[in-house]
Amino acid sequence: MNTVRSPIVSLSFLSFVLSCVCFAIPAAAGDFDLLIRGGSIYDGTGRDPVVADIAIRDDQIVAMGWGLGGADTVIDAKGLAVAPGFINMLSWATEDLIEDGRSLSDIRQGVTLEVMGEGWSMGPVNDRLKTVALQRQSDIRYDISWSTLGGYLEHLENKGVSTNVASFVGATTLRIHEIGFEDRPPTTEELERMQALVREAMEEGALGVGSSLIYAPAFYASTEELIALCKVAAEYGGRYISHIRSESAKLPEAVDELIRIAEEAGIGAEIYHLKAGGVSNHGKLETAITRIEEARARGLDITADMYTYTAGATGLDASMPPWVQEGGYEAWAKRLANPKIRERLRREIASPGDDWENLYAEAGDAEKLILTSFRNTDLRKYTGMTLAAVAKDRGQHPIDTMMDLVIEDGSRVGTVYFLMDEDNVRRKITLPWMAFGSDSGSMAPEGVFLNSNPHPRGYGNFARLLGRYVRDEQLISLAEAIHRLTGLPAANLKLKGRGILKPGNYADVVIFDPETIQDHATFAKPHQLATGVRDVIVNGSVVLRNGEHTGAMPGRFVRGPGFAHAELAVPYQ
Repeated sequence: MNTVRSPIVSLSFLSFVLSCVCFAIPAAAGDFDLLIRGGSIYDGTGRDPVVADIAIRDDQIVAMGWGLGGADTVIDAKGLAVAPGFINMLSWATEDLIEDGRSLSDIRQGVTLEVMGEGWSMGPVNDRLKTVALQRQSDIRYDISWSTLGGYLEHLENKGVSTNVASFVGATTLRIHEIGFEDRPPTTEELERMQALVREAMEEGALGVGSSLIYAPAFYASTEELIALCKVAAEYGGRYISHIRSESAKLPEAVDELIRIAEEAGIGAEIYHLKAGGVSNHGKLETAITRIEEARARGLDITADMYTYTAGATGLDASMPPWVQEGGYEAWAKRLANPKIRERLRREIASPGDDWENLYAEAGDAEKLILTSFRNTDLRKYTGMTLAAVAKDRGQHPIDTMMDLVIEDGSRVGTVYFLMDEDNVRRKITLPWMAFGSDSGSMAPEGVFLNSNPHPRGYGNFARLLGRYVRDEQLISLAEAIHRLTGLPAANLKLKGRGILKPGNYADVVIFDPETIQDHATFAKPHQLATGVRDVIVNGSVVLRNGEHTGAMPGRFVRGPGFAHAELAVPYQ
């Protein structure tokens, strides 16, 4: 079993002692603000745990070891795992945190950093993008008072959020900012302006450039365009991260494109939610893994992240060809109402696309699509139903139902697609370069969040990893899993002072019970919080205590390596 272990004399143990440079301090109340006493410390490096204390003053860890003295607040962690706060490498909490800064579904799993920016980012914003963003709003309504990505992240920090926040600048956002929704390459001047926007975002603190290449208008971007943007991010030590151009029939070719971008731009790169979708493509995962490992062997910094489920979630746009979506939603809906275009779409949607990702065809059955969110309240009666069931209710073919729902809802309609293989999920978890991301928002089982049925990964992705796959199936050790939730992504993102428990680093800490941590969300009942995480500390403030949210909102805008005045963790003296 991957349970908490007692301290042992080993190289790992000695390394821990030397790295912490701990010593006894005379016991006295108030030596520190917070003392975590007697937990099994998994420091985020992958080393074996060591039973010790952690002392926190203000927002930093200032000592680790034994006999550290007293504190204003003492947390007894005996018998529990103490780890760095988990990093959600793919968060869609962009609007959720505006509505509810508690980030409850992630905090209850130990997440202390939400990383955003899968193609779309909340900045930079011009009048065109503000119009698009306002049109896309549904239950969560808000004003857009910022114009840059950094401005949005500062807005969250100033408003108050419980988790730290960070973001890539979205290549889709840059394209809409300068080109709109047209299917054409940028002019020389437009590309230069897009590069200037990358430069601005990196200097504000963006982590790099993010893309999502199966969706229009991101689909229209060439490899060369992406290389040009990534070269700018590389100047600042940024990273490229991508929902690659295919996760099914052309998965190997899509991996090759990401590797080419990394190599030609001189940048590290990560694949969002690496997967092989569609039964006929499940065997292609091994080919993708081989190509990634070959690239890594020749010195390229290529990594990936994943969620721990066999279904993905996106919209019905992922089942329609990019040409019908050119020009944005209004042009798309107008085309869907055209009888001649609908006739053509029935043929194209029914068969896998040669040059685009068709998730409806890859799923192979309308029973494998679950409709999860609608803007139109009259359509919410279909929430949680399969596309097949809705089509039957309406007396239509499923493809006609898809087209009509997009028109009637004024949106792409949130959809879950069952596409992946459970053995592939297990295989990916064992890869040493694999991190984890929910690809979801961070919600609460209340209020406006109950108007939709999100993918259960938003409530359970990280708890599911540690409970089902680490404790129950023992695919990897607990120390390794924690490393890949903390130290590994922090190093990939070049974050200073985070991801590792050591003196001088920020005090982002999660205390949980490896024997009881568990996800409970299901596709039928997704709004169920995970259990087993007892306490969460963010920047030295206790956000979760005994499983209950304290109301604290200490989260910060965590800036990437290009930030000109980035905060540095003060070395412990």
